[in-house]
Amino acid sequence: MTITLQVQGQALSFETAPTGMQIAERAGLEKTAVAIRTNAGILDLDCPITESGSVTILTAADPEGMGVVRHSAAHVLAQAVKELYPETQIAIGPTIEHGFYYDFAREKPFSPEDFAPIEEKMREILQRALPLKRAVWDRAQALAFFEKAGETYKVLLIQDLPPEAEISVYTQGSFTDLCRGPHVPNTCCIPPHFKLMKLAGAYWRGDAKGPMLQRLYATAWATQEELATHLRCLEEAEQRDHRHLGKEMKLFHFQEEAAGSVFWHPKGWRMYRALQDFIRQRLENNGYVEVHTPQLVSRSLWEASGHWEKFRQNMFITESEDKILAVKPMNCPCHIQIFKNTLRSYRELPLRMAEFGSCHRNEPSGSLHGLMRIRAFTQDDAHIFCTPEQITSETKAFCSLLEDVYTALGFSQFSVKFSDRPTNRAGSEEIWDLAEASLQRAATEVGLKFTRNPGEGAFYGPKLEFVLRDALNREWQCGTLQVDFIMPERLDAEYIGPDGARHRPVMLHRAILGSFERFVGILLEHYGGKLPLWLAPVQGVIATITEEANAYAEEVQEACVQEGLRVELDTRSEKITYKIREHSLAKSPVILVLGKKEAEKRVVTLRFLGKESQETLPLAQALTFLKTEAKMP
Repeated sequence: MTITLQVQGQALSFETAPTGMQIAERAGLEKTAVAIRTNAGILDLDCPITESGSVTILTAADPEGMGVVRHSAAHVLAQAVKELYPETQIAIGPTIEHGFYYDFAREKPFSPEDFAPIEEKMREILQRALPLKRAVWDRAQALAFFEKAGETYKVLLIQDLPPEAEISVYTQGSFTDLCRGPHVPNTCCIPPHFKLMKLAGAYWRGDAKGPMLQRLYATAWATQEELATHLRCLEEAEQRDHRHLGKEMKLFHFQEEAAGSVFWHPKGWRMYRALQDFIRQRLENNGYVEVHTPQLVSRSLWEASGHWEKFRQNMFITESEDKILAVKPMNCPCHIQIFKNTLRSYRELPLRMAEFGSCHRNEPSGSLHGLMRIRAFTQDDAHIFCTPEQITSETKAFCSLLEDVYTALGFSQFSVKFSDRPTNRAGSEEIWDLAEASLQRAATEVGLKFTRNPGEGAFYGPKLEFVLRDALNREWQCGTLQVDFIMPERLDAEYIGPDGARHRPVMLHRAILGSFERFVGILLEHYGGKLPLWLAPVQGVIATITEEANAYAEEVQEACVQEGLRVELDTRSEKITYKIREHSLAKSPVILVLGKKEAEKRVVTLRFLGKESQETLPLAQALTFLKTEAKMP
């Protein structure tokens, strides 16, 4: 039987089932190949291909190929640790963005001083050129092997697998690990461009009641240049850390008495409101109506919506008069209550209902991270009630609005992921088939290019996830559009159709920023604190050189306020160089310097953040310039 394969744009024929490596050899890529991708997924190079079709040879230059490399490097990390510290138990070691981690159980804590010897041992293992060989074991054999090796966590993983699950292991030299794969064929295929980055504690299976493990994080790249670039970006990211900028710019703070919640200071709240006003204007211009719904809602509504069953562990619960209430983690069930409060006609659809909804989710304390991961947040949330026929047009309108908002906020690049049905979901398979087909058809007709994100949909429907790329080339998942046939059914939402009968609306859950808090953090890091003038909490500081300019400075302040500019006055008896340095560190975009000369001529000297040059303008001209620059986009 002849097997014909389309490989890297060329047709290759084989008389018997070829392995991935044999295919790579015919394609001239055997020296760089790390795995192959077929219709069945990504496979090891020694896996035989038994059916004709399309095959892609993956190398470390491909994102998918680099994922295989990083996964294999995680095994090398585990082997290195076991050789250096044999008493250590290994747990799990998945790939993550830009690298991988591995969790270990060891009585003696690791320290950064251990990084160098571990990295040295890893490079030694690469040079051994150890083949990575896959084997499938039955459950008894796998349990016996890892019990004898004293690997408690591998035993637990095997015991958690369903009875019918295939149990595969990979062996490299004397080291064997439980793993589904795929992996590179040989440790010498792993580029030596990796670096151990940090240590962290991690609960087994994320359960705070379980044992605490030690997690070693690493980054890995195809070339030394890519590694060096990544490390430079990390240095820049540390300097741009929103928590540092928040303190430096006096925007917000956190404290243990309200873990996961933000204490907004006056300047931070000004920025927050400016962002909110910007979004509100965009929503009003695009046909949204704004609502506001309760914070505390009875358990009965959350049971009816499905959240109590599927999302209970993330909800804050309280009681009043023997009734159980939940602080809302999301707004959708409440928006349906507004929709169904009156009998709706098809002529009212689509109904775009928006809310700056304050939500609370019971995130584990160990996962909290500044503004990026919190418990109390406000979403730029909206739900579009429409007919099935309106899904495509509403998807198009939303994508247009989202692109407009991202561009105005300074983000020129974003990608899209299609997230389909998760394991933990509500509704029938038929409903999910309909929802996924509807969303995919709408995305295709709109012209969206998307990648698959299997199993990551919401429990009530599939979604498109919009991923921003910031100034440091980092990705942030922010926007989302979800198609929901389930919740309108569960909560009995209806409208009267043109036929006079009652019909269920489709509910589109959508957000552009996600949470305002997180997006403020993203903006701060994207701009390094040097925010556009319209968004800056303090748009200008009026700083005097001499007391003789104080009276004029007060006039300038009043004139700025009358023009709607957010300014502060600094008439302290400090040297002007000290004032400029202090306000520059606080990221004030413009400093209006006033001395005796400026007061006499009724002009202002403008100094812009990040620029050495300055410009002197008549007061009226300066005000016009600043007002124009500070106009909301």
